[in-house]
Amino acid sequence: MISRIYSRFCQTLPAPEGSRGLLVAFSGGLDSTVLLVLAARFARAHGLALNALHVHHGLSPHADDWVAHCEGVCRQLAVPLIVERVQLCRGNGESLEAQARAARYERLAAHLGEGEWLLTAHHQDDQLETLLLALKRGAGLRGLAGMVASQPFAAGHLLRPLLDMSRAELAEAAQSLPYGWVEDESNEDPSYDRNFLRQQIIPLLKDRWPAMARTTARTMALCAEQEALISELAEADWQAVGEGEGLRIDGLLSLSPVRRNNLLRHWIRRQGGEMPSRELLGLLWQEVALARDDANPRLSLQGLACRRYQGRLYLVAPDLAPREEVLPIRMEETLTLPDGLGQFRLWRTDGEGLRTPRGDEPLSVRFQVAPGVMLKPVGRVGSRRLKKLLQEYGVPSWQRGRIPILYYGEQVALVAGLFVCDGFLAPEEGVAWEWRPPVPQDAD
Repeated sequence: MISRIYSRFCQTLPAPEGSRGLLVAFSGGLDSTVLLVLAARFARAHGLALNALHVHHGLSPHADDWVAHCEGVCRQLAVPLIVERVQLCRGNGESLEAQARAARYERLAAHLGEGEWLLTAHHQDDQLETLLLALKRGAGLRGLAGMVASQPFAAGHLLRPLLDMSRAELAEAAQSLPYGWVEDESNEDPSYDRNFLRQQIIPLLKDRWPAMARTTARTMALCAEQEALISELAEADWQAVGEGEGLRIDGLLSLSPVRRNNLLRHWIRRQGGEMPSRELLGLLWQEVALARDDANPRLSLQGLACRRYQGRLYLVAPDLAPREEVLPIRMEETLTLPDGLGQFRLWRTDGEGLRTPRGDEPLSVRFQVAPGVMLKPVGRVGSRRLKKLLQEYGVPSWQRGRIPILYYGEQVALVAGLFVCDGFLAPEEGVAWEWRPPVPQDAD
């Protein structure tokens, strides 16, 4: 039995020359035991390094016994075992199941080397559970596509080589092995959604339709293909309509509603946001994108806020407050700005720069100017208030009060990224400056 499964296992894996080693997520349960045996055989056949990793969550009174069991199996297979102990926080609003999963993948990522493969024991029946849970949540194609057989992960790749095998096949293979396996008692608790499906719903479905798991896997593969297709379309639309990290509203207006929503979801995802509901996406369009011209609309999403400025949509942090600090800075110093606003530094240069400050002009970085103060950028005729200048330079309202301003004593020398004030520019042997704003995170 194990030999027949091994042949299918090998067919699902990429060419072994592309791997620098294998890491198996090993819980000691039935599925991961079969996976470890298959991986050990594959690693020996192709001369690859293999390690197993077991995460001790401390949730079960038997957790230490499971570690001992895993150590014994790995000794018999001559596979090095890494044991990671993690602590979870009860009562913090996140389910222990979700915390345990996040902690497990965090530890797996930490131990996965460059170009290595992480193997997990997800199988065909897990896919069926995943689909039913996605239907419960009202998920779109991305959720209905379920787990993929291969995807980038940390420094290497995450592979699920058992996805086309049923739990019954794995159980038959496990019973032919001499190692045994551990049973997690929490798997019997129907208060967990997956357990409820596994114990009460899926057996009924399989009794009625024995091929249910296999046909479901085929449906999910088709959903994955369709998801890949609409992602390609969204990326093409992003290239046409995106500007910086924003979206041009006139470009969105040229798209059909379905295509526009697809691009909005892609835009939110690539900036690290969570997918909004259809209702929230409708509000984003109606109350932000189509708000009256003189409005300053804002819609809160999960962890982000959608704002509009000069015909563009932006996703920003939800609570951007103006800064009031006065931060002294010296020459040849790099100053870390508050609230994740990046770094600001000064150094001497032989080329064009700011004039050298006088002894009575201590340098400081601030974010505000006093009411009524007029500024005159180099090359401009006449002075204007900072608010008007920021409007002219196209600075969105939520960024005002968050741009570093270099002061010589009580005089504004420059507004970083925008302009130098008249009287502070030197043609040579001056002071160079640099503001490194935070780099927006790309979810892809």
